[in-house]
Amino acid sequence: MRLSEVKEALTQIDHLHFYLPNGVQIPDHFHITEVGKVSRHFIDCGGTIRKEEVINFQLFTADDYDHRLKAQKLLSIIELSEKHLNLEDLDIEVEYQGDTIGKYGLEFKQGGFFLTKTFTDCLAKDQCGIPAKKPKIRLSTLQSQQSECLPGSGCC
Repeated sequence: MRLSEVKEALTQIDHLHFYLPNGVQIPDHFHITEVGKVSRHFIDCGGTIRKEEVINFQLFTADDYDHRLKAQKLLSIIELSEKHLNLEDLDIEVEYQGDTIGKYGLEFKQGGFFLTKTFTDCLAKDQCGIPAKKPKIRLSTLQSQQSECLPGSGCC
């Protein structure tokens, strides 16, 4: 989800609800403690230099049970961040504390924001020797091919 999509979604709701990938709602008294731009400049395992930028929201839940962040307030925080940090319309990355700090994607559906799982990946599979996934073949397919390919039939 990009920053412009978050801003549009915020105009459609009053109350903010965030959900973990397993569907559990993050407590309503969460805070968004940071809105920022995160830049990574790195070399992948194939030697390619890469740059990556995302907008980062950090969600934090404390013992402040009376805290309720409204959609309009988050929108004003985002607009302030755009002005002072020169934010572009980049993808959103959300940090949230579980067993450790987790990084998530974000999507908006059914009036709520859902954290989506993110995964590591090799960006240079073709250069570092990771084999392509082999296609899965059903045993029943092999058996039917064998029955059609009889000695002397010319199929082998």
